[in-house]
Amino acid sequence: MKKTCVVTGGAGFLGSHLCDRLLKEGFMVICIDNLLTGSTRNIEHLAGNENFTFIKQNVVDYLYISGEVRYIFHFASPASPIDYLEFPIPTLKVGALGTHKTLGLAKSKGATFLLASTSEVYGDPLVHPQPESYWGNVNPIGPRGVYDAAKRFAEAMTMAYHRCHNLDTKIARIFNTYGPRMRARDGRVVPAFISQALKGEPLTVFGDGAQTRSFCYVSDLIDGIFRLAMSKINDPVNIGNPREMTVIDFAREIVRLIGSRSRIVHKPLPVDDPKVRQPDITIAKRELGWEPRVQLEEGLRHTIDYFKTHLS
Repeated sequence: MKKTCVVTGGAGFLGSHLCDRLLKEGFMVICIDNLLTGSTRNIEHLAGNENFTFIKQNVVDYLYISGEVRYIFHFASPASPIDYLEFPIPTLKVGALGTHKTLGLAKSKGATFLLASTSEVYGDPLVHPQPESYWGNVNPIGPRGVYDAAKRFAEAMTMAYHRCHNLDTKIARIFNTYGPRMRARDGRVVPAFISQALKGEPLTVFGDGAQTRSFCYVSDLIDGIFRLAMSKINDPVNIGNPREMTVIDFAREIVRLIGSRSRIVHKPLPVDDPKVRQPDITIAKRELGWEPRVQLEEGLRHTIDYFKTHLS
């Protein structure tokens, strides 16, 4: 019999790509999503697949799945600045109550549990690049705090279940990821710049653009997630691309690849916006044999092609 995986947030950007990978690996997949920020468009290609089931539900509510479950991937959460500023309370609830519900399900099924955490647990870091041992520099009461604190709580809850109930848990600290199925207006750098450049609109750079980001293509990210789920590691692991570049250089690269005449405009830097972001992936390389393989230009061309056909 095929083993069953549950993916919460499975209709989202990362969750839908994870569903694809798990199906390719021969698993049965149950996708749970309340579609607050996810979309059935991301999983419409799976309609009719006998190994795929979609359940529209908020994981903050009572969660029941019949039969055996081998893996639970908790990806449910608003994940962009626009989303968690618009939905601060749902963001906190899915990080706290949703994590509690999914961990309880994992405990009852004896399933391996993987939490999709984030580089945002490091806040505006004072250590660079960021290793898993760094505790972070987070403002818990700032506008971004709802996401940062929710994920930090989720990590604490996950480790508590591991220690108290001997549950096999994994924590993936996900850094900036891009690729097809991102929403054009979700507030993140990649979709914002691509959609603006395709429309010939000015590219909005916050601050002077000297802040840095590290961008990982989605297929690389999902490969790291899968390897982590199949590993024996229980401590947090950074999954991301260590290639660092400034936001303004990234904007210029988008303009070049698209051949756009868009100019770059500057706006004030948002509160608590991280000045640097670069993962130390030493543990992932050593323990998982993983590192990114898709070059930035290749990944951006795939992403641009997607937006050319999906931009409305």
